[in-house]
Amino acid sequence: MEELVINVEGMMCGGCENRVQNALQTIDGVEKVVANHKNGTVTVTLNKPIDVNIIKEKIEDIGYDVK
Repeated sequence: MEELVINVEGMMCGGCENRVQNALQTIDGVEKVVANHKNGTVTVTLNKPIDVNIIKEKIEDIGYDVK
């Protein structure tokens, strides 16, 4: 399994974390998502290779900025 750590701007609370986690878990190949608004990161565990741009686009589609 591969683990990606993505820096995300705009998450302000636990609700934001849940929104990002729920959105990313809909992507085929995503095993686990842990968002942390305090340090501005999203850790994504993959169970198969996927294009990181798919993950970035999903985050941006729900209103957050990927650094």
